[in-house]
Amino acid sequence: MAAISASQVKELRERTGLGMMECKKALAAADGNIDTAIENLRKSSGMKAAKKAGRTAADGVVAVKVADDASYAVLVEVNSETDFVTKDEGFKAFVGAVVDKAFADKQDNIEALSAAMEDARQALVQKCGENVNVRRVQLAEAPVVGAYVHSNSRIGVLVTLEGGTTELAKDVAMHVAAVNPQVATPEEMPADVVAKEKEIYVSQAIESGKPPEIAEKMVVGRLKKFLAESSLVEQPFVRDPDIKVGKMLADAGASIKGFTRYEVGEGIEVEEVDFAAEVAAQIDATK
Repeated sequence: MAAISASQVKELRERTGLGMMECKKALAAADGNIDTAIENLRKSSGMKAAKKAGRTAADGVVAVKVADDASYAVLVEVNSETDFVTKDEGFKAFVGAVVDKAFADKQDNIEALSAAMEDARQALVQKCGENVNVRRVQLAEAPVVGAYVHSNSRIGVLVTLEGGTTELAKDVAMHVAAVNPQVATPEEMPADVVAKEKEIYVSQAIESGKPPEIAEKMVVGRLKKFLAESSLVEQPFVRDPDIKVGKMLADAGASIKGFTRYEVGEGIEVEEVDFAAEVAAQIDATK
């Protein structure tokens, strides 16, 4: 067997995007022939999967599954590179398998869920030609759990209640999907967020030239309005603005325990590519 040099491993890594040990094994199996190693890797599909793994998967879908007795539910987000892939039946089947696995295991650990689905994920990557990623999972357990997924499958919500019905919880989940409150109750708003808002309002009051006692009242009023607009229980119910969500829950003998809202791709930084500049750079590199 031919000796494998570091330069050969380096070249194969650059041409395939695979790890050092995988490249070294491939070269050993190909008796040091880089082209043969690449051909063998392509046959095994390993190279294709690895080359896709570095791409940003910021599109995708969310999915939920609720227990028949409404005592628990899971919410997952599965990402792809484009919305085109989300329409593929293979992708849909994979998402279904992910949410089924999370539901069966009552899983709330994304690392464990991802590991359990890795073989199926790799197979899907080979088929669809895009990076696919199981990004998030949320388990909710309570006396009453409700869920809502928007028609585009890009926003999903779990709501947990003390008392009430599944339908009530689902209505609240729909409201959360539409209005996107920051917290369930005003008391849950983080102190640093409140402090930042107060700082802004104080500056605005000072710039307005109002007397200190009037400025103080302005700040208090604006903070109260901010907390009301940002808190689920203080918001007018989206389907009946004449009643607040908290009052609707109280009238039904229920109270909010919490909620989780996923929107596909939120928090993922997508690199903006200037394709014209990229092409120009490639042309310059060949001169």
